Amino acid sequence: MGLGRLELQGAARREALAACRSQIEEWGLALPNVEPYPLHFGLDNFPDIGEIEFWICNEEEAGYCGKFLFLFAGQTCPFHRHRIKHETFFVVKGRMRLELDEGRELTLNRGDRFAVPPGLGHAFTAVDGNLLLLEVSMPSHVWDNEFADDRINRLLPPQP
Repeated sequence: MGLGRLELQGAARREALAACRSQIEEWGLALPNVEPYPLHFGLDNFPDIGEIEFWICNEEEAGYCGKFLFLFAGQTCPFHRHRIKHETFFVVKGRMRLELDEGRELTLNRGDRFAVPPGLGHAFTAVDGNLLLLEVSMPSHVWDNEFADDRINRLLPPQP
């Protein structure tokens, strides 16, 4: 699928994926054999704003999607909302700070889960180390994201 200008390329991509794989191996886990998407969201600041997505499946006709999301310590997935998608996060490893609309903030630990309905603005950050989340959701479409940072929105494809 590829996410174009939202993804790391070249040596930075290879280094990020190698570091991610090393951490996953150290945790004694396995991730699906799929092409990962190391995202910098078009902001070219991967150490602070980014994540690596492993799409297990995105079954549009069946109505579901599953992904692993990996964030390095201190990394943030920027504030955004989904017009259609309902998603649930499950913390596999690490801790995350979840920022929500109206300044609400939660800390989720290993084993915690949190559902994000359509329209609820959210951002999440890996705190106290690296983070691995399982996302279970409705089918995922890049055009369904609406970011608070309009620089990211300008890189997203239009809704078909």
